[in-house]
Amino acid sequence: MMNKKIPLRQCVGCGEMKSKKELIRVLKTEEEGFVLDFTGKKNGRGAYICRNAECLKAAKKSKGLDRSFKMAVSDDVYDSLAKEIETLES
Repeated sequence: MMNKKIPLRQCVGCGEMKSKKELIRVLKTEEEGFVLDFTGKKNGRGAYICRNAECLKAAKKSKGLDRSFKMAVSDDVYDSLAKEIETLES
């Protein structure tokens, strides 16, 4: 019996490898700019971050999203991520 392979992605905050379903995908599209993708299926360049506030702080401090997208990421993206993580934790 063959086991199905679980896709792993690296968090831009802590650097840990986790399954795609455990992470939030931040997506850069040409039309909409930066978007949070919960399905993981939208087209565009994506970066992954854990669903906790500590990883978000680490990503902001180390500019993990900036490096992933090779451009400056505005504070609005970090604010929307913080709100989403806050609702997921409660």
